[in-house]
Amino acid sequence: MTLDALIPDTRSLTARLAEVGYLADPSLSTALFCAVRLPQPLLLEGEAGVGKTQAAKALAELLDTPLIRLQCFEGIDASEALYEWNYPRQLLGIRLAEARGDNLAEESLFGENYLIRRPLLAALEHPGPRPAVLLIDEVDRADEEFEAFLFELLAESTVTIPEIGTLTATHPPIVVLTSNRTRDLHDALKRRCLYHWIDYPPLAQATAIVRARVPAASADLAAQVASAVQRLRSLDVQKPPGVAEAIDWVHAASLMGLTSLDADGIDLTLGSVLKYREDHDVARTAGLAWIADPARAAQDSANALRDAAHG
Repeated sequence: MTLDALIPDTRSLTARLAEVGYLADPSLSTALFCAVRLPQPLLLEGEAGVGKTQAAKALAELLDTPLIRLQCFEGIDASEALYEWNYPRQLLGIRLAEARGDNLAEESLFGENYLIRRPLLAALEHPGPRPAVLLIDEVDRADEEFEAFLFELLAESTVTIPEIGTLTATHPPIVVLTSNRTRDLHDALKRRCLYHWIDYPPLAQATAIVRARVPAASADLAAQVASAVQRLRSLDVQKPPGVAEAIDWVHAASLMGLTSLDADGIDLTLGSVLKYREDHDVARTAGLAWIADPARAAQDSANALRDAAHG
């Protein structure tokens, strides 16, 4: 089935994303639809844990095509992203030729058999029938030189290997870049991309996402965790939790046999959602009972004050 037939419109894409457990709002579905059908690279920005990487994974799953992921980091270069030569194998080839007394031409050491394909080249050479989804994850962690290196790939689905020549994709990949905005990306890179900002979802959508990703958990637990995560984000924490942390929290709470969230349950599982000691201190100062249920915490406090007054 062609891409046109598989996802004829944004409504179909939204429905298919939901089938693989990813609940996208209309604006995100539109951005993904354009990335697939135009095609044009899509830059997804947002806080960590809002579902940027998962969007690319879900897209690959619904298209039944490989997800090829390039995880960016400080200092990444072409040899780690595109290709490198298999030097141990080249050296072995030289020694075998010497042992046989053969004359080994230099060109023969730089052929397909000695080429190690990294994610970018693997995505360009994907044979189809549908294009691969190329996820360039956390591109903001790479430096500006690496961004410039990406220009040719994003513009033409083409790369040049000096020893071999120019390679052009027969099935250009669907490219999704993600950024947590640890630094600003170059305007030249942004011009080549569609753009979408993924924000923290509203409570109802966050609850639905958690339930879709952890269907075995109770509905009450999913709703309470989604609500508690919103309250944690209102505190002065270093790393505000996102949907990914909410999902981890529900997994941990379910593993502990919890069907609802209370202060004791939060105390046991807080490490699933907050990853800094200082953030744990902030949460405990605010009150674990308040994080679990503000209304009940307020009522308990009022009851305690009343009992003290009458005591």
